[in-house]
Amino acid sequence: MRIIFLGTSGSMPTKERGLPAIAIRKESELLLFDCGEGTQRQMFKFNLKMGKLSKIFVTHLHGDHVLGIPGLIQTFSLLGRNKPLEIYGPPGLHGFLEAILKTVKFTLTFDIKVHEVEKGIVVDGRNYYVECMPVDHGIYTLAYALIEKPRPGKFSPEKAESLGIPRGPLWKKLQLGEPVTLKNGRVIHPEQVIGEPRHGRKIVYSGDTRPCDEMVNFARKADLLIHDGTFSWSLREKAMEGGHSTIADAAEIALKAGVKKLVLFHISPRYTKDDIPKLEEEAKNIFSESIISYDFLTIDIPYSS
Repeated sequence: MRIIFLGTSGSMPTKERGLPAIAIRKESELLLFDCGEGTQRQMFKFNLKMGKLSKIFVTHLHGDHVLGIPGLIQTFSLLGRNKPLEIYGPPGLHGFLEAILKTVKFTLTFDIKVHEVEKGIVVDGRNYYVECMPVDHGIYTLAYALIEKPRPGKFSPEKAESLGIPRGPLWKKLQLGEPVTLKNGRVIHPEQVIGEPRHGRKIVYSGDTRPCDEMVNFARKADLLIHDGTFSWSLREKAMEGGHSTIADAAEIALKAGVKKLVLFHISPRYTKDDIPKLEEEAKNIFSESIISYDFLTIDIPYSS
């Protein structure tokens, strides 16, 4: 699983940062969380295979998070896309997209399936699911979690050999969760040679939000928490007024939730690259596994040992 930060600024782009967009490449599927203006160009620059994009998850309907969608739709049509595109987001998403499709004149070559969601599991895939919950931003805003379903336990060749199971097709059947029958008629069940199921990976994205207790539970034990960290602590009053978190707020949430890594996102345009070391230190003083995001930051999430 690979996370690619395509845009990491908040409210408006800067010379160094595009507007919010996070791509997650999972096996052969590409998922996009938010789609700020210019996202498609960022995808081209990173050489992402746009045809693999299957789903977009929108946190809220502020322009810096959604105005890249119209251009992406137009480009897909120009490229002759025929695979449906699913877009998930808060109430009002359907009206936004309907207005775009009515007023921007281009011919759609594919279906757009819009899902207005509010809470709970919104996608239940083969080996993962995506759930959402509302956060505190002033307008209806969602946080999302991508959670892999448990993986089968490890197969033990030693146990299989001790039970007299010959190497080959019978081992494969057991690994697939099927019982096997030996030549002497003895039936061996998978749980006799396979360990306990193993947890999958968990990625959580806060969207824009003030610090809230709900995020602690939502992000619990995540492999990666991507959290709004718009301002430094010195501007906490401004952060609260605008419905955002400070870097220290996000670090506190990461610490309480017991996550493995925190990436701070939606960085205010007032900060230049010279400010980043100080901002990162502010986070690390609370939660050591913190980094400030930047455009094209790429993080691979390994399975837990």
